[in-house]
Amino acid sequence: MAIENYVRLVEGIPKRLHFKDHAYVVRRIRDPVTGWVKDVRVLEFLVDYEDGVPVEKVFSVIQSKLAAALAPYVEGKRYRDFLFTITKIGSGFLSEFKVEVSPWPGA
Repeated sequence: MAIENYVRLVEGIPKRLHFKDHAYVVRRIRDPVTGWVKDVRVLEFLVDYEDGVPVEKVFSVIQSKLAAALAPYVEGKRYRDFLFTITKIGSGFLSEFKVEVSPWPGA
């Protein structure tokens, strides 16, 4: 059984998340096409709720469109007042993300 410390999105399956903190970090990755190693700026959220279960995981956002959809909630940590339902549509470089936002019942 693998230990899952990161939230993983599966194509077509909505993932309900609540964030309690965030950070911008630089992560070294290997480009899947060229094989080159490069540094990228990533928005990471500390997740305390995933699909109805309390957790302590990280949700790492590298895709710019998804980061832009979440950006309005980052200032002042407004994301703490909301539950995010994120659905991955497509795969690889063609991935898009549907983001639905609802009030967090614990707020």
